[in-house]
Amino acid sequence: MKDLQINEITEIIIGSALKIHKDIGPGLFESIYEFILEKELQKQNLLIDRQKSITFQYEDIILKNAFRIDLLVEKQVIVEVKSVEKLLPIHAKQTLTYLRLMNLQYGLLINFNETLLKNGITRLVNGYRENPQ
Repeated sequence: MKDLQINEITEIIIGSALKIHKDIGPGLFESIYEFILEKELQKQNLLIDRQKSITFQYEDIILKNAFRIDLLVEKQVIVEVKSVEKLLPIHAKQTLTYLRLMNLQYGLLINFNETLLKNGITRLVNGYRENPQ
């Protein structure tokens, strides 16, 4: 696909998630939403890595396959898919840690288990400070 700006990529991701939620609604397993979202994004000609395994290094300790991210879109945006009653602060912290460890800036946390999906979408930016001191 041609080089897309981050806003264009996130717009496509959110639009696809909204379409999926409108078509099938809440209440399914995360893995189903993740798989369907992957296929919808591929239809948009986006490059998707699903369940991408990440190696983690701390000092001289290397841990292969330390964690997996749900979707990496265009090698730029991490998408963490949830289907939970309520997003917790740990969900955002986990996604922000993934962004930091992968040296990426943008992530989306999407909880498909919401009546209105717009209430379940959180945009995350690595290094963003709302009130810089």
